[in-house]
Amino acid sequence: MKRISKFVLALALAGLPLAAQIQIPLDGLAAKASDTTGIALDQSMLKLAGNFLAGDKAKDPGFQKVLDNLKSIVVRKYSFAQEGAYQKSELEPLLTLLRTSGWSQMITVHKMQGQSASAIFVKSDGTQMAGVTVVAAQPKQVVVVSVEGSIDLAKLAELAGHFGIPAGLTGLDSKTDETKPKGADQK
Repeated sequence: MKRISKFVLALALAGLPLAAQIQIPLDGLAAKASDTTGIALDQSMLKLAGNFLAGDKAKDPGFQKVLDNLKSIVVRKYSFAQEGAYQKSELEPLLTLLRTSGWSQMITVHKMQGQSASAIFVKSDGTQMAGVTVVAAQPKQVVVVSVEGSIDLAKLAELAGHFGIPAGLTGLDSKTDETKPKGADQK
């Protein structure tokens, strides 16, 4: 907590803006949530925060290259005291915004039993991926992570666990591949 307080103080003293360009239209969820987390880092803040919040990863040249290619990271997390505190329809403004502003829905997963749903949207600038947004809705929590910039999906997993991006949210962790049967790699 002290690290974050010092970081916010450093930003205020430096006169840097505390908001990125991306807007996530989920104010209705925020009003109903028992707990909210919001992180918005633009390109200049990513450079500053990269050294501060990434710990030992900040010294890794590969991690720095990932950060250098990013324009922004926005994370929103809404937690609810009980199931049914929000309706899935309240996510529609965000989903509509993504669908109508150059993002393509790549993956959708619905789990009826747990009333969970996830969607991954991507944006490209022709031949290169220029952004990825993950929307994960569970009965008592909604998480939105949007990363914009020149993105290599294989390297994106390095951001998990940093900058408010939940570990494991990207589903790109190379250590586990749940699509393979157990023991498939062993001969």
